[in-house]
Amino acid sequence: MTYSFPVVPRYAEVDQQGVVFNGHYLTWFDEAFTGFLDHAGMSYPDLIAAGVDVMVVHSELDYRGSVRWRDDARVEVVCERQGTTSFTLGFSVYRSADEVAVTGRNVYVVVVKDEATGAWSKAPGIPEKLAAALSGA
Repeated sequence: MTYSFPVVPRYAEVDQQGVVFNGHYLTWFDEAFTGFLDHAGMSYPDLIAAGVDVMVVHSELDYRGSVRWRDDARVEVVCERQGTTSFTLGFSVYRSADEVAVTGRNVYVVVVKDEATGAWSKAPGIPEKLAAALSGA
C-alpha cells in the first residue's frame, strides 16, 4: 500500500538558499507516517491505546533536487520491511506531479512503557492490528 500526504512548503521551512531546509523533511516524514496509519485504519491514538508506541532508531535522506516555497509537494509512504519488532517505511518527496526531490527511510521499533518505572523497552512483537495496517491488509 502506498499513501500520499500533501505538503505545501511554508515560508518558515525555507532557508536562505530558497529551498526547504533539510531538517523539515524528517518532520514531513513524521506527519506522513501519522497519515499513513490513519489511512490504513490504525490511528496513532489507537496505537497508544493498545499500549505500544514506536521510536525512530534510524533515518536517512537522499537529495535529488530542491523543494521550494509553495511547490505542489507530496510525501509518498510505503512499508518497505516488516520484522518481528521493527519496520521500515520508505518516503519519496515529490516537488511536482512526477518529480522526486528527496527519498528517505525511517526504521521504527515498537516499544512498551513500564508503568512502574516509566522506562521504554522493545515490545515482544508488532501488534496484530499494526502489522495488518503496515501490510495493507
